[in-house]
Amino acid sequence: MNTSMAGRQGGGTLGGTPGTVLLTLGRLPKGLDIARSFRAAGWRVLLAEPFDWNLCALSRAVATSFQVPAPNLDPQGYSATMAALVRREHVDLVVPISEETPHVSGLAEVLPDHVSIFAPAQDQLLPLHDKLHFAQALAQWGLPAPQSAEPGTDQANAIAQAGPYLIKDRLGASGSNIAFFDAGAPLPPPQAGTLVQERVLGREVSSFSIVHQGVVTALVVYEPVIRDGTVATVFERLDPRDPAARATQQTVTAIAEKTGHTGFLSFDLMINAAGKAVPFECNPRANSGIHFLETAEIAPAILDPSVRPRFRRQTRLQQAYPTLTLLWGAIGKWPRYRQIAKALFSARDVSWSWRDPLPFILMTPATWPLLRQSIFEGRSLGEAAIADIGWFAQSDALSAELGTTPGTNADAPDPEKP
Repeated sequence: MNTSMAGRQGGGTLGGTPGTVLLTLGRLPKGLDIARSFRAAGWRVLLAEPFDWNLCALSRAVATSFQVPAPNLDPQGYSATMAALVRREHVDLVVPISEETPHVSGLAEVLPDHVSIFAPAQDQLLPLHDKLHFAQALAQWGLPAPQSAEPGTDQANAIAQAGPYLIKDRLGASGSNIAFFDAGAPLPPPQAGTLVQERVLGREVSSFSIVHQGVVTALVVYEPVIRDGTVATVFERLDPRDPAARATQQTVTAIAEKTGHTGFLSFDLMINAAGKAVPFECNPRANSGIHFLETAEIAPAILDPSVRPRFRRQTRLQQAYPTLTLLWGAIGKWPRYRQIAKALFSARDVSWSWRDPLPFILMTPATWPLLRQSIFEGRSLGEAAIADIGWFAQSDALSAELGTTPGTNADAPDPEKP
């Protein structure tokens, strides 16, 4: 069995000698930042992607892109192909990018011993991915948490009567399949794989962090400016001195220590009336917050836990193509049109680099596999991006006792203390 980054003392043994890194998705801009960073650090960058055409494959940073089976459609084929690819290409490090992370974490059983994966073991990661288990773990640890319950239970009924609530998939992603209800609205018939959760009100923020053995070595806190549904296309980084950023840092630090996590760790949180940061969703993967880090410093921060990457100069960023699509859709709706137009022309695109322009210039053809599903299958772009890679199946790991499965570090600080 291979060792994780945590097993290599935070990956420090990889930091001094560039080797070959395999990124496990190429369709999203966050993979582009990671690819560019590793290339700048002297590494040979490879991609493994189920789509035959993808954004990151256009980058000068990528040596070769390999098409692999989709992990959600052919898990055995994915595992065998990835193992063979790692051996054939002499890969040293595997870095998961997005919703495929649980599948990649599970490759630990089939990769050579010397290969590191920048992710925790699968049985540690899956309870964070499960939204009900995560909420229950927060409450068990004494951290701020939304009231959450399985549908069809007395607790779910109590949540529905107490205030506004929502129902969502326990293993969902990208804001898909969420229904919002007013207080007292009758609960719909229970559906397997969902949860009932109180709707925490307040200021919504998101966070992205790089974590080594429970220690947060990089943290970005940001908030949406323009949304496409529940997904932000324009986003703004908060100053670390902002009370919302400080509250988020306290909560994220506590969770990281409780879990002993190694890898990317992202959260959606609500800053409630008391100023507490209440996480309502954990994403044990990278999110858009990674774009706010200096690109060249991302790979060193992954490889070496002593590195503290700096922020980019820009505090507002966007995914320009989706934002432009929203602008077209807002024609005739003047307040919304003006809001989107102002944001569109005041933020830098996350993919643009004058040294590496093709991913931005060819964004539309590069994302055709996603656009095709959106046009002909009626899926949102977010749903299309994860349909073949997300972890949507139940797992035995998710039924393990929460006292041990989500994490074993019991001495995390109280997030309410400064």
